[in-house]
Amino acid sequence: MCFLCEAKHSAWAGRRAFLLAAAGAAATAATTPLRAQVDVGPSSQLRNLVPAEEIETAATQEYSKLLAEARSKGALAQPGNPQLQRLRTIATRLVPQTAQWNDRSKQWRWEVNLLGSKQINAFCMPGGKIAFYTGILDQLKLTDDEAAMIMGHEMAHALREHARARIAKSQGTGTLLSLGAQLLGLGQMGDLAANIGTQLLTLRFSREDETDADLVGLELAARGGYNPQAAVSLWEKMGQAGGGAGGPSFLSTHPSGPERIQQLQANVPKVQGLYQRARG
Repeated sequence: MCFLCEAKHSAWAGRRAFLLAAAGAAATAATTPLRAQVDVGPSSQLRNLVPAEEIETAATQEYSKLLAEARSKGALAQPGNPQLQRLRTIATRLVPQTAQWNDRSKQWRWEVNLLGSKQINAFCMPGGKIAFYTGILDQLKLTDDEAAMIMGHEMAHALREHARARIAKSQGTGTLLSLGAQLLGLGQMGDLAANIGTQLLTLRFSREDETDADLVGLELAARGGYNPQAAVSLWEKMGQAGGGAGGPSFLSTHPSGPERIQQLQANVPKVQGLYQRARG
């Protein structure tokens, strides 16, 4: 079930959520600039070679398989899990900030789940399918602000459609899906998309993609009321955890380093006003 839909099971929760959303929308309209504060430029045009619907369908299928496997092993956190509730609370503050980065996100069925594993890892698949591993929360002892920076970063990859662009760049994939759409019709595209679903968990993004996600994620979290300074402390922790041959799996696709931290430090002042407005 989409975590944003769970409140519908309680009449009071629904009424309270409506009132809070209305108040939040009014406050946002009055105080938050519409223009993005970080400069990342337009998304890659290569992504247009691959239908967004098919990438999102493949992501949903792969995410469902992952959750089913975790459930079968007793590793999928239940709704009452405090860590999962904490992550979902963070998401409820970040998701409303996403539309300016990708209008399609208004229709995404956002989900947040927690998997029991020592891995230091987290991801957001196309279409808003988010997962954290307990290892990243426990081993790095993340504050809410730091967890929000990770979530914002991963959401930014999905919003900026980095996976869609990377898959389009891979040899033949973009052509295959484009021709398939023309020759077979969208009704048969699901099978083709499913063949690339497993790639979505192992993609290595470019340095440009990582910078993009760092900055957009920083702004998302700041707009949600999370301290942007936490982006710096987060990557310092990542760097410390990365020592030795058995470093975190997260760092295999999100390498840490002084340049990354310096770039974040340079952009913190740009979003500080957004954070202060969100905090009221």
